[in-house]
Amino acid sequence: MEDFDFLSSLQTNLFCLRCVGTWPLLNTYKLDFYTLYAVTSITVCMFGHNFFQTVNIFFIFNDLNTLTAVIFVALTCLVAILKSLLFIFNMRKLKKLLLVDIRQNLFQPRNRQQAVMVENRVNFWKKVYYIFSGMGIATMFFWTIFPIVDGTVQQHRLPFLAWYPFNVNASPFYEITYIYQIISVFFIVIVNMNSDMLLVALMNILGVQCDLLCDNLKNIHFSEDINEEFLRCINHHTQILSYANDCNKFFNIIVLAQFFTTVASLGLTMYQLTIVTPFTSEFYSFIVYGSAVLMEIFLYCWFGNEVEFKSFNIPFAAFEFDWTISSIGLQKKIIFLIAKSQRPIRMTALSLFHLSLETFVKILRTAYSYFALLNNVNSLN
Repeated sequence: MEDFDFLSSLQTNLFCLRCVGTWPLLNTYKLDFYTLYAVTSITVCMFGHNFFQTVNIFFIFNDLNTLTAVIFVALTCLVAILKSLLFIFNMRKLKKLLLVDIRQNLFQPRNRQQAVMVENRVNFWKKVYYIFSGMGIATMFFWTIFPIVDGTVQQHRLPFLAWYPFNVNASPFYEITYIYQIISVFFIVIVNMNSDMLLVALMNILGVQCDLLCDNLKNIHFSEDINEEFLRCINHHTQILSYANDCNKFFNIIVLAQFFTTVASLGLTMYQLTIVTPFTSEFYSFIVYGSAVLMEIFLYCWFGNEVEFKSFNIPFAAFEFDWTISSIGLQKKIIFLIAKSQRPIRMTALSLFHLSLETFVKILRTAYSYFALLNNVNSLN
């Protein structure tokens, strides 16, 4: 059967990453124009924007409402910078996961039924990608135009509070700074969205491989050489475990940073919604941003939970085929596989916690605790 091209479903995702300097055509970065572009985009657009926002914190430290409005955006920028740097420094490893490992023969569907199953899972990821991208674009749109909609652009209000070493109220500095913030936010949103969805795609591939392995195990009795077929399933399981381990090594720091940032951002966003004027463009920008952040972390937890759940089915699938007619040697191998697969595959953040729906609920509870604390402090003032 013709090999399934997992990479074709990621073309839009990878193109967007390339546009912001985090996906070179080669396996790694070289001394060329694209590397210069990547360094410029990260330092000037993302790091520069985050730096000016961070400096501004020292000038508004005593104003709780303004401070919270700045911090959650600065945290989002900081995570985008971290993701960019981790992608750049681990590009060779990421390219291996996407360009080499998933193309191996063991990871390919073996019949039309399996190909349809894989295609359905890939199409599901595509739908999620476009929905999440739409939310990210909507967030960027509301962030950048609400001064125009509110009419505060006439008072030279910028989309984001930041400190600059020049008078932003004077023309043309105001227009230049406004455009600079829009470009910076574009890079930040594109990096955040597409890096997240690429990591989710890796987890989706892991879930698909667990489905393929389970299907192969259940249908071993249709094979002429049962021993050879079972050894192939054992090798497939070994490769799945190796792939999961490499994925964890690549993005566990990203997931850890994203979890802490999400908790703070959700808490701060809920607090901002209580103090801004309802049904204004600023109010809707917080709504859209909070929804995007919530979906962002939900996707991590959902697909991580899918990997755990599907890997948990492997020992049951190994037990389902008619092992009673097999040899003693094969029965021993079945026992070893069942024992090895008793512990499900879990996607973790530095082994501190794993991605699951239970973790998602804990994140929501923690974010609400932060919101309640800020709300109490504000009421006391």
